[in-house]
Amino acid sequence: MMPLQQSKVDQALVKMIAQDFQPFSIVDDRGFREFTKALDPSYVLPSRSTVSRQLMPNLFQKIRADVQEKIKTAPAVCLTTDCWTSSTSTSYMSVTCHYVTEFKLQSNLLDCFELTDNHTSENLARELERIATEWTIMEKIVACVSDSAANVKKAVGDILHWNHLNCFAHILNLIVRKGIQQSQIQEIIRKVKAIIEYTRRSTVASAKLRETQQQMGQPQLRLKQDVPTRWNSTYYMLKRIAEVKDPLISTLALVNPQLQTLSLEEWEMVKETCEVLQPFEEVTVELSAERFVTGSKAILMARGLQRVTAHRQRSPSIYQPIRNMVDILMAEIKHAFLHDRHAEDAVTRVVGAASRSLRPLPLATSSTEEGEGVPQANPSTETVPVIWADFEERVASLRPGVQNPFTEAMLEIKGFLSEPLLPRTSDPLEWWKSRATVFKKTCDVMKTRLCIVATSVPSERIFSKAGQIITDRRNRLSPGKVRELIFLNANL
Repeated sequence: MMPLQQSKVDQALVKMIAQDFQPFSIVDDRGFREFTKALDPSYVLPSRSTVSRQLMPNLFQKIRADVQEKIKTAPAVCLTTDCWTSSTSTSYMSVTCHYVTEFKLQSNLLDCFELTDNHTSENLARELERIATEWTIMEKIVACVSDSAANVKKAVGDILHWNHLNCFAHILNLIVRKGIQQSQIQEIIRKVKAIIEYTRRSTVASAKLRETQQQMGQPQLRLKQDVPTRWNSTYYMLKRIAEVKDPLISTLALVNPQLQTLSLEEWEMVKETCEVLQPFEEVTVELSAERFVTGSKAILMARGLQRVTAHRQRSPSIYQPIRNMVDILMAEIKHAFLHDRHAEDAVTRVVGAASRSLRPLPLATSSTEEGEGVPQANPSTETVPVIWADFEERVASLRPGVQNPFTEAMLEIKGFLSEPLLPRTSDPLEWWKSRATVFKKTCDVMKTRLCIVATSVPSERIFSKAGQIITDRRNRLSPGKVRELIFLNANL
């Protein structure tokens, strides 16, 4: 095999290992070696050492350089960050980057590395600053999204002076957790967990459940167990047990009549709890996407949750625990999200940002219609106080030749706000692409705002991949090698 072709296949091999979480030892497996020999007898498989110490680092550096070139063209970036401890008790920190280029939202992992120091605000700030410096994005960062942990908030906001945003999904997690913390709801959850643990532990019960589902003409669904840190896993657990209610009741009556099960009233409360929590789960899923604009949806989603929950308050359940849960959810939504002044503040800030990106226009002085002999104001890029916004707009409409950047931005924003609303499923970036020449300066601002994501889920997803890499069979991987594998898996 020619050296160039050998190098190309070697690179494909490394990509496969990174993308499919294959161990480096695959190159020593007899079956894999026979398979590659059958494909091309002239190809010489590299040794495990060569893959790990040479080919993997080379590909890592190449992809890293490619990602740096992409991010270099971005006008602004939003970061997300999170921390995680592996099964080998090694602590890792991840940082992802989100930006708009060519009217597409792009996402990349910047780093996932071992965090050897304590998780103090100062140490977290130092690592974030290091990454921002290495990637030359310090001046481009418009926001950093994380959970509500005090150490991260202090690191981002107080030390680095970046705009810190709380993860929307994390806020929803806290809201729903408060809603389901009532004793009667918790007692139902305790019973459900006990049923699931018994059924999954007992091979007889599991087999009988599958058989009963088949006899009843229902799909053979497995019960789900929840994860204490994720409210939506509790929702999925309750939803699944409600779906298999009839075959499960029949199964337990036969295999273990003594097991404490749910009363008819509790089964109804499980059903209603799922109905109440379904909109929260839908919002969590939609706002956790990485390839679509999510940050601008947050306030709309919050208002949607408010409307749905208010409707349930107006049509209350017959069960007091459900009514209590709905009241708590409503109060927490209002406290966490909804402030009427935010929409007006957002318009003011966008106008200010658009006006700062405009150059002052030349003033007309030769025509009496344009104000000959009248002292002209010095056009400034300084943001005009909000109380003068209406006045400036009226002046601009009466004397179009005498506009300062603020009034020009006001008129552009006014035109933008008069546009018809987009369908919910439309891509706003595609809309901006078609209107870029009409709302030029507002479009420039958009590129620095729609890159903001609503959640820190992108960083959390990195740790799901890390968990697949650091397994019992691969627990001797060095943190440096884990870093390369995760980076390649996320960015290839």
